[in-house]
Amino acid sequence: MKIHLAGPNNTVLKDTIKITGSKSESNRSLLLSALYPGIEIQNLSNSDDAHVMKNGLMQKKGTVDIHHAGTAMRFLTGYFAALEGSDVILTGSKRMTERPIKILVDALNELGADISYVNEEGYPPLRIKGKKLAKNQVSLPANISSQYISSLLLIAPSLENGLELELVGKITSVPYINMTLGLLNEIGIETSFQENTILVKPKASVNLTALVVESDWSSASYFYSIVALSDVGSAITLSAYKKNSLQGDSILQEIYTDFGVETSFGKNEITLKKVSDTHNSVIDHDLANAPDIAQTIAVTCFGLGMGCHLTGLHTLKIKETDRLEALNTELTKLGANISVTDKALTLIASRTINKDVAIDTYNDHRMAMAFAPLALRTSLVINDAMVVTKSYPDFWKDLEKLHFKVREL
Repeated sequence: MKIHLAGPNNTVLKDTIKITGSKSESNRSLLLSALYPGIEIQNLSNSDDAHVMKNGLMQKKGTVDIHHAGTAMRFLTGYFAALEGSDVILTGSKRMTERPIKILVDALNELGADISYVNEEGYPPLRIKGKKLAKNQVSLPANISSQYISSLLLIAPSLENGLELELVGKITSVPYINMTLGLLNEIGIETSFQENTILVKPKASVNLTALVVESDWSSASYFYSIVALSDVGSAITLSAYKKNSLQGDSILQEIYTDFGVETSFGKNEITLKKVSDTHNSVIDHDLANAPDIAQTIAVTCFGLGMGCHLTGLHTLKIKETDRLEALNTELTKLGANISVTDKALTLIASRTINKDVAIDTYNDHRMAMAFAPLALRTSLVINDAMVVTKSYPDFWKDLEKLHFKVREL
């Protein structure tokens, strides 16, 4: 489905939106609840990825197809490897079979797992025969996707000897590692993170626990962009959010001050308010700890006629699509002067935005949602618009609530 998108007539926006639980926290919580059945999850994400993860955890034999869900691929690889008696083929979409997983497979096999490749070495599909993992020491490169690291940490307390994980080099995804450790701590599991070594103690069972999933800060990013591109005085309230968030993308509240957006916290909610027009011509941010918001920030800058230099983006090459090349292609279609490398993006400030451009989404939910706020500056078409169901199924409905004009083509 493709849609034609135009902004509201009144660009001083005021409304309240309830956003579903964080996909990242939900998938971690789902795995922990599978390991420890006494755990109850509240405010679970309604995203495709969370559904895929939940369904995958219910299987023990046969083919498990996780479609485009990279988090589920990494987390379920660890889960099935340590689940005695499981025997599965873990697979996904064509793009998923192009996303590397060798580092995680090597680490699990080093711990004693039985994982082999169905087709090309280093890539899904995987044949996983679950068994007891007795070894408890392994190392990983520190600059890889945090999902590899979290996959090991999440199964660690279920291993009879726990886990000692050494990260070699400079760590680039600390917030997501801390999210995983924070959830482990919340259910009573002992952990430590000293320099480049993470220790997780074993735990056979946990007392009945409720895990309340915070709403998704990545999803909030699109409303930060909308407020930044709207007129001074606009205010959107989002729920449910915590001031002391486990999510790395909560850095949005600091970054968007560059665009005149102020964040205030209420009881389990945040209000985003446009308090001033920006006077910056170029912004510079290292997003190594929050790469998923790079697309949103780049589009915000383009819409405001600002430039940006964004670094720390090396993991974007292996996401649902090569997000750096996708951004380069789609922003160029809109009239942007942009260049990318394998880990950085540079946008030159410009004031011209082409009208009614069709934005390709590349099976990537974030491409659709990151470009949508530009409807406040020009009308545009979003191809394959329902790709948003991967993380935020109600996105287009929520834009209509803000009086955006969403028309199916």
